[in-house]
Amino acid sequence: MDFCERCGGVILLQEDKAACASCGYRPKKKIKLEASEKIEKRETIAVIKEGQSNIYPIVQIKCPKCDSNKAYFWTTQTRSSDESETKFYKCVKCNHTWRVYR
Repeated sequence: MDFCERCGGVILLQEDKAACASCGYRPKKKIKLEASEKIEKRETIAVIKEGQSNIYPIVQIKCPKCDSNKAYFWTTQTRSSDESETKFYKCVKCNHTWRVYR
């Protein structure tokens, strides 16, 4: 990894052209990527498509809206990383969604 002589920012390489990410300065010396610095481009794959509630596990929990006993659930980190994650539930019967903090 190379750094800018003017501002100390990171030098980025694109198609064998180097430039500072912060100030745009182009170094005069030739910069070459080493094998360990090369980045592989990967295809992005959608894991969850909208409207596919049936891919979540179903648990036994009482819905506060319709009193059904089954709901889908998933967890998400909604606060800082040193706090526990938030559990979300979605009723199988009425699609009411609610969350539970730990």
